[in-house]
Amino acid sequence: MLNHSYNQDNLEFLVTLWPTFSHFPRFAKDHRLSGIRLNSAMIKVDELNNELGLARSITDSVPLYFDIKGRQLRVKEVLPNKKRLELVLNHPIKVQTPTMVLFKAGADYALLQEIKNGKHLIFEGGPEYNVYPGESIHIREKSLEVLGPTFLDYEIEKIEKAKQAGFKKYFLSYVESQRDIDEFREFIGDSEIIAKIENKKGLDYVANEYKNQKNLNLMAARGDLYVEIDKPHEMMDALRLIVSKDKGAHVGSRILLSLVNKPVPECADLMDLSWLYDIGYRKMMLCDELCLKEPLLSSAVNVLDAFRENYANKTAPRERYRDLFSRLINFRK
Repeated sequence: MLNHSYNQDNLEFLVTLWPTFSHFPRFAKDHRLSGIRLNSAMIKVDELNNELGLARSITDSVPLYFDIKGRQLRVKEVLPNKKRLELVLNHPIKVQTPTMVLFKAGADYALLQEIKNGKHLIFEGGPEYNVYPGESIHIREKSLEVLGPTFLDYEIEKIEKAKQAGFKKYFLSYVESQRDIDEFREFIGDSEIIAKIENKKGLDYVANEYKNQKNLNLMAARGDLYVEIDKPHEMMDALRLIVSKDKGAHVGSRILLSLVNKPVPECADLMDLSWLYDIGYRKMMLCDELCLKEPLLSSAVNVLDAFRENYANKTAPRERYRDLFSRLINFRK
């Protein structure tokens, strides 16, 4: 029961890994972490048994969470066409066209001209970079409707395999209503759910419908949420809203990204951590990019641990800052 056991002074960190990563065993036993998320987005159903078997083979592991994608829009297939991008989505959609579609977490885009049979998207030309199956897309047009069942057949298979492997902790992507939670509970019962808030409809749910419930917490999933909101500066109000409604809320992605290119975090990254902590977040999760390589993840976990010890665990501002910067060197060990 997450909400009622919440400790305002306890700062927790989670990472995203897969058991076949060579560095998974190391971090599965690193009890500075409070959990590891298994992101099911890019894994096929027939690969799951091996992955979950490896995860179960590690004794004394930190808690493991399984991430289910729900209604998130992802590319199922890219169709051959030398003149323009054509692709097939996982979910059928309805939206006014033409409209812009964002790729690569908002770093690329293309104009959607036509939709056939709900899932076949036809673009005017294409984005700058190649698009691959499994990638997520973003359509911010307010007329967008995601049709069909929330949980696709292969997602249901993944849920069943995770249950058989003994999982009792889950992330659910793109939560937009209590109905999403209730539907998910039909599959997983009273297991813990972290409801990822990733778009404007999700924020409306938080503002108008969300209520504290047993084994349910929110997550400000900043990777997609930042792309989905109308204006960048609205992110601050969105983050404040989520933690005001759920004192045990998580926050994830876009944390310590400067470590991808530098051995020491930039000042802005540390100020970001401080601001998130000061407005009430006590559970933070690193994005996939930092977790893919062991040296990067090692650096990030060391920085987070130093932040916890020298900022979050100190009550006076002067004590918080006194030792923090002196420890932010030589983290890639």
